[in-house]
Amino acid sequence: MRLAFGLIRILAWLLWAIPAPCGADLLTNEWSVDLRCGGSDAAPAVGPDGTIYFGTWKGNLWAFNPDGSRKWAFQAQNEIKSAPAVGLDGTVYFGSRDRKFYAVQANGKQRWAFPTGAWVDSSPALAHDGTVYFGSWDRNLYALSADGKRQWQFSTGGEIVSSPAIGADGTIYFGSHDRKFYALAPDGRKQWEFVTGGPILSSPALNRDECLYFTSVDGCLYALNLDGRVRWRLRTGGCTESSPVIGADGTVYLAVLGSFWAISADGKKKWVRPGDEECPIEASPVVLASGSICYVSSSGALCYITSEGDAQFMYFLHGYGYGSPAVGPTGAIYVPDAGLPWVGFTALRAGAALARTPWPKFRGNARNTGNAQDKD
Repeated sequence: MRLAFGLIRILAWLLWAIPAPCGADLLTNEWSVDLRCGGSDAAPAVGPDGTIYFGTWKGNLWAFNPDGSRKWAFQAQNEIKSAPAVGLDGTVYFGSRDRKFYAVQANGKQRWAFPTGAWVDSSPALAHDGTVYFGSWDRNLYALSADGKRQWQFSTGGEIVSSPAIGADGTIYFGSHDRKFYALAPDGRKQWEFVTGGPILSSPALNRDECLYFTSVDGCLYALNLDGRVRWRLRTGGCTESSPVIGADGTVYLAVLGSFWAISADGKKKWVRPGDEECPIEASPVVLASGSICYVSSSGALCYITSEGDAQFMYFLHGYGYGSPAVGPTGAIYVPDAGLPWVGFTALRAGAALARTPWPKFRGNARNTGNAQDKD
């Protein structure tokens, strides 16, 4: 019975996503590699030279060339859920559930490792002065220098899985399980805090110098001015880790359980695309230069829709769906793929590069720097 239900669900997805003729050459496989990595829910990053980086449940950080050939693999001591961030010099920064935060050189050799008191699932934010910010399950947000020395740490009342974002003036924004959203100065001083009704798992999206967006497990999407005042809040009922992204016209796109929402810049619901509530969307969506939005459900359906919410096409990844996809400069979509034996990694021809909006994807840009000033 369970198998039959699963087949029906897959058939429903396929019928939903029959592509129009104009999209027939899109979402075709460019290359796939079998990694036997056990799975991945870390959002990949694309470096300045096109190298693709992603972490796995087995603790490997992989580096691939744009043609799918392997460059190297770095071994941490436990699962990597933290999305890697790539500096302009090619250094890759990420955290691991071995309680350490790593900096790995462009050749795959460890540059340094910094120990924390608990898992590091939070993805790093890279400041232009070389400072690296990230949170830990030990309830601290850390600021490290480029050589791995601790500059300061800020303690909260709960675990931090939310990934920090850096504003144009250097302010660091992030949420905590203590139900609070924080803004810190570059020297670690608290500028303000905002209390929500539940833990904050998602990561903020920065809309230039206007406002920011984030969600809370209290089921609301919040828009705050950069001084901490509420611009608006919208009750969605969602409580997944999916973080908001911003479209070219200011529309906010967000996964809410199994559905997909579009919200206007003034906080009004524009449309909702229903989905399977038994397959919640944990991954953050991606806005493309073509105007399309793509997202991945936890059932493994990589879906493309228009900015009006109409279905375009779909590629089935067989069970992957927790990390936001990466987009290469030529328009390739990079995702882990559980449809390969023992789980691997796939590049798909998408036909459109990442949109140049204030925050088109998780971490704001292809390098995953979490910095509002970085657009490449």
